[in-house]
Amino acid sequence: MYRPALVTAPATMPVTLAEAKAQMRVDHSDDDTLIASLISAVTDHLDGWTGILGRCLVEQQWRQDFDCFRRCLPLPLGPVSSVLSVKWRNRAGVESAIDENAYSLLLDAGGQAHTRFNDGFTAPGDLAEKAAVSVTYKAGYPTTDDKSTVPPAIKAAILLHVAHLFQNREAVAENALAELPMGVDALLTPYRAMRI
Repeated sequence: MYRPALVTAPATMPVTLAEAKAQMRVDHSDDDTLIASLISAVTDHLDGWTGILGRCLVEQQWRQDFDCFRRCLPLPLGPVSSVLSVKWRNRAGVESAIDENAYSLLLDAGGQAHTRFNDGFTAPGDLAEKAAVSVTYKAGYPTTDDKSTVPPAIKAAILLHVAHLFQNREAVAENALAELPMGVDALLTPYRAMRI
């Protein structure tokens, strides 16, 4: 399995500027640019393939490549809401789409998402040698009515982390700095995806 590729980045952040300012009791707009950049940095630290949670926080599209077809193809980033397309390349490099009725989204007992091909599906035989099969899917917590559905514990951890970075802007200090409170780890631990 190859590393997932981001197709479409999230359109929004898991927390808003207003939520972060309320958390920090900031009632002016002088630091809005800084606070927005801190929200982005903390989100990058948690979100997607390189984030420590190993999951998507806000809806985004990813592509996962495989060398061949199998009955079930794992989709490593969750939560997956839909499979958008399955395509394959032949040895000549020509790309073709698989009919959407030939596969479905399967969530196993552990929450891992898979693209599962239906009974009777016959895989094409003229596959390219590497990364011949591509599954594009939508993952992340959806935004409804311009409101994020990211779990409250993750949002709280983001807000705590942003507030910490806002208050402690240097890498070193005269006084000893402590790690972020255990509360951040405790809030995030249930949402960490374990990779095998």
